[in-house]
Amino acid sequence: VIYAAMSIQELFVAAARKCLCVSRKSLSVPQSLDLAAQVSAVDLGLKPTLLYDSNGASSEQVQQYLSSLQFSQLVSKSLLTLDLNGNSLIVNPVTVRSNLELVLRGSGVAAIDICPSLERPTITDLLRGEMKSTIQDLLLLLRESEQLKEAEKPLYVGEKCEEWNLCTVFGLLLGYPVTYWFDQTKSFENCLSMAPLMVTTAAATWQAEATGHRCCLYSFSVPAVLLKETQSNLEDWNLRLQERFQQQNVLMDLIVCQTTVTLPSVCL
Repeated sequence: VIYAAMSIQELFVAAARKCLCVSRKSLSVPQSLDLAAQVSAVDLGLKPTLLYDSNGASSEQVQQYLSSLQFSQLVSKSLLTLDLNGNSLIVNPVTVRSNLELVLRGSGVAAIDICPSLERPTITDLLRGEMKSTIQDLLLLLRESEQLKEAEKPLYVGEKCEEWNLCTVFGLLLGYPVTYWFDQTKSFENCLSMAPLMVTTAAATWQAEATGHRCCLYSFSVPAVLLKETQSNLEDWNLRLQERFQQQNVLMDLIVCQTTVTLPSVCL
């Protein structure tokens, strides 16, 4: 059993160190293990999307890494690589589509307006014209991607995403119960400076390694002033995560915790 677990670990690490090398520098073993745990969580539907930020590897390299895992049957063929304005994401299209359809039905995610002109963050309508159009574009993109048998290249979103508020889109794709919005045609600043934020993190242990590798699956914030208004979104998100967690045995010991922070500036 230990040998089998170690061989899985070694396959994941080898794929990361081979495919994601930048300027002759490979990912460390801990980085490779953390990435393996994250991709496994996406494959299991525990998180819909992984935003790749381990190093400066290109989306083509991330696709090579994913293809290597799929060839070794470490993850399913359905996962795909998305290039969103130069940002690389590994996506579970079924989970993302399910989440986005939930949002279009008016539930699942609270949108928070953090425009700098506001005295405090406020809840805004996620289905206002601009955001509804973005969600529909994303759904169309995912439906098109599912018609491809096996992606050999990243899926490039193209010029359309230049109009999107990527802060909002990342919140939606990453499966957060809240997402931030601001009018980017006016400013990229926000009103979160010195505003108390409740940060929620969800961590678990990946069992493919004999000793177990602890990794953070989610980390997102909610302005403390809006906790009451977003409570049901947070509770529903937590419940869905717990339910999905109980349906698999690759990751264990899920712990969701909350801390409050106040920062002089918040970069999104």
